[in-house]
Amino acid sequence: MNATDHPPNAFIRTLPKAELHLHLEGAIELATLQELRERHGDHATAAEAEQLYLYQDFPGFLLAFKNITEHLRTPEDYELITYRLMERLKEESILHAEVYISVGVCLWRKQDFAPIFEGLDRGRARGARDFGISLLWIFDAVRQFGVEEAQKVFELAVRYRDRSVVGVGIGGDELKAPPELFRSVYGYAEDNGLRLTAHAGETGPAESIWGALNLRAERIGHGVTAAQDPDLIEELAYRQIPVELCLTSNLRTGVCKAIAEHPAKSYFDQGIMITLNTDDPAMFGTSLSREYQLAQDTFAFTDEHLRELARNSFEASFLPAEKKLEFLNLFDAAAAR
Repeated sequence: MNATDHPPNAFIRTLPKAELHLHLEGAIELATLQELRERHGDHATAAEAEQLYLYQDFPGFLLAFKNITEHLRTPEDYELITYRLMERLKEESILHAEVYISVGVCLWRKQDFAPIFEGLDRGRARGARDFGISLLWIFDAVRQFGVEEAQKVFELAVRYRDRSVVGVGIGGDELKAPPELFRSVYGYAEDNGLRLTAHAGETGPAESIWGALNLRAERIGHGVTAAQDPDLIEELAYRQIPVELCLTSNLRTGVCKAIAEHPAKSYFDQGIMITLNTDDPAMFGTSLSREYQLAQDTFAFTDEHLRELARNSFEASFLPAEKKLEFLNLFDAAAAR
């Protein structure tokens, strides 16, 4: 199931964009997964591999995500998926991406993270050289694994913060681990110069988003349930807290029953700073250009609106101020043509 049957138009395909809510492991396409399996002597058919991408609901999606990560075993595997992702970003006119790595899953699997990071870094460096893509990492902890495990993830982020690791976040099952549990580890990350994000208001209530704001999260991942709380909408709009919307993701995981129910346009109309993102593009059968096209087709966003959303994606990035300005100037020059 694709995000939209209407292929992205030329304006959308060539519009310079950044992507801020993108999971590396959720971007592994079927052909790459097959390649990884062959590397490890697992000669599954394409049909068998495709079964890994099937799920019925949000818990099923989390399980599918975990099952796909089982095929990431060596630093070279991580190098390959990073390089392939950056190749795809180039095709989408994405100039900059901030990409989640499920470090919590690596630790849970008892993988030695140091060589894995070297593989990630080689892939990033090759992708930057070959495709001209800027990429920063966000280390993601799995909230239902608990606070102590999150602390380990955040300590690794501090260790590598001089090597394109810009921030930390918590993903996973909101209902099993509310943000309040993570106050101390977020304080530790902030004290050590990391930027803060949190998945909130995806499957959890509006209170989960308030909780993320209390953690001093600078961006909110998903934020769908903010629509339930007018005071929260007002707070997000007043403070211009960026909300990373993932339309197809929310549809495919059952967070939204129908795309027309998604609050994207109402958030935009109420002055919230929204960005469009794919979340896990290979698992949701989408791309960032398709997300933009879906937004236009469903909510009648004009080309000018989409330009604003694309500009937001650079504004809301965790890039250093001078680099952000460089990208914004590039964007403005391209948009003026």
